[in-house]
Amino acid sequence: MDEIIARLIAFTRSDLAVNIFKALILVIIGFAVSRLVSASIMRAVRRYLDAQQGMLLRKVIYYLLLSLFVVSALREMGFSLGALLGAAGVFTVAIGFASQTSASNLISGIFLIGERSFQIGDFIKVEDTTGEVLSIDLLSVKLRTLDNLHVRIPNETMIKSEVTNLTKFPIRRVDLKVGVAYKEDIGKVRRVLLSVADKNPLCLEEPKPRFYFLGFGDSSLDLQFSVWVKKENFLDLRTSMHEEIKAAFDREGIEIPFPHLSIYTGSVTEPMPIAIINKKKMTEMVEDEQTLPQGGENTL
Repeated sequence: MDEIIARLIAFTRSDLAVNIFKALILVIIGFAVSRLVSASIMRAVRRYLDAQQGMLLRKVIYYLLLSLFVVSALREMGFSLGALLGAAGVFTVAIGFASQTSASNLISGIFLIGERSFQIGDFIKVEDTTGEVLSIDLLSVKLRTLDNLHVRIPNETMIKSEVTNLTKFPIRRVDLKVGVAYKEDIGKVRRVLLSVADKNPLCLEEPKPRFYFLGFGDSSLDLQFSVWVKKENFLDLRTSMHEEIKAAFDREGIEIPFPHLSIYTGSVTEPMPIAIINKKKMTEMVEDEQTLPQGGENTL
């Protein structure tokens, strides 16, 4: 035990121990200085950059400064900078061959950041996933869905998929599909819909609401009523318009039909014979059929 303690004391007094202590101090200072400098620069340039550019700049400054301190710490421990660069090159090539998917995501991330099709805070739709962009990193894009789920989508998938930015522009159009009975007056329906839009405070006056007659459906006249709204009020307007249209149609006696089937036998054929029978008559018919002899026929 005394020998071990003596060796530890001798090691702490050696130049190697002093260099390791200096390197450790440099790394600790590097963490603090990198965080402080990156935060200070972000506060100075925040007004000139959007959220994604600011996040990227902060990370670049932080890791660049930290790398300088780490390299200085390694030099204090006696490592050669040239040897470190050579080892880093070999390590980078090995990692590149071992992680081609990550490299593809990294390159795709650079394209996404440069293209700026969307930014942090936008709502986007990627295939069947819709959510708010939380971050655009070099390997993936992170979303928060409308039901508060965290979704990570690789950048390579983002590049190959169709991405719809739902909040790119300040206003959006709400397309409301409406069906009315064939007996209804389309002009009256148009006036009622325009009146509903005029009374709704979320509907924009410009662009004006538009009314479209889509065609003759199986059970209804198919219509589309389109109104414009600020992007932040999209869901509220869509819900309120459906409620108000239903209430207005009820007041005006406009029928919203449900799907039904009509049997048409042609204008030159005889009408289809239809008889309405009560429950008692049906019971008698069933009993008569059950009392027929074997092989007999029931003729109505």
